[in-house]
Amino acid sequence: MKLASYNIRKAVGLDRRRDPGRILEVINHIGADVVVLQEADKRLGPRPTALPRQLIADHTDFTPVDLAANDVSLGWHGNAILVRKGMNVSDPQRIELPGLEPRGAVSVVVEGRLRVAGVHLGLMRRHRHGQLRAVRAALADCPNPTAVLGDFNEWSPHAGLEEFHGDFVMHAPGLSFHASRPVAALDRIGLSPGIGFHGGGVVETKLSKVASDHLPVWVEIDLPG
Repeated sequence: MKLASYNIRKAVGLDRRRDPGRILEVINHIGADVVVLQEADKRLGPRPTALPRQLIADHTDFTPVDLAANDVSLGWHGNAILVRKGMNVSDPQRIELPGLEPRGAVSVVVEGRLRVAGVHLGLMRRHRHGQLRAVRAALADCPNPTAVLGDFNEWSPHAGLEEFHGDFVMHAPGLSFHASRPVAALDRIGLSPGIGFHGGGVVETKLSKVASDHLPVWVEIDLPG
């Protein structure tokens, strides 16, 4: 199974144009089965989606997981999950996260075998520690193997994710920020023990380098059993 994570910056590219079609073209290029998105919804008011549902239906092979708390958002606090059409999803959840700025996380069980969670953590490390504890607690009782993907906002390659130690093996597929000149691996993927890791990478194309300020990251995995 191929999983991907992409902070789309509300579909506003480095040329300051909001272009959801461009974002969907990047997503289609990844070839993933499940794509976790951050900043999928606009920030103000009722937080309408930056990726119109009809555009997703018409121009991709993906279906959004039902995670929104209203009729206009695609996700929860900007976190959304797309799955290939026809894939079975169950038990969608919204996870409240602590911190000075409003944050949330989302999760869903895919094909009855894997729980996929999407996160976008805060800018301050002390807040991220509390958010990681909240995510870990929310996922603790899940009987399925679990993958946590997202923008962890952690610049250090060695520190900052200690709250996940023992529960997840963390992977940084490559430098994903800033898209024009990547210098940091802010976008990462945590896999619970037993999930086979078969490599990963960063999608660095001419289009992805202008579509958002982050580049997408991906991993290929095998599930236990």
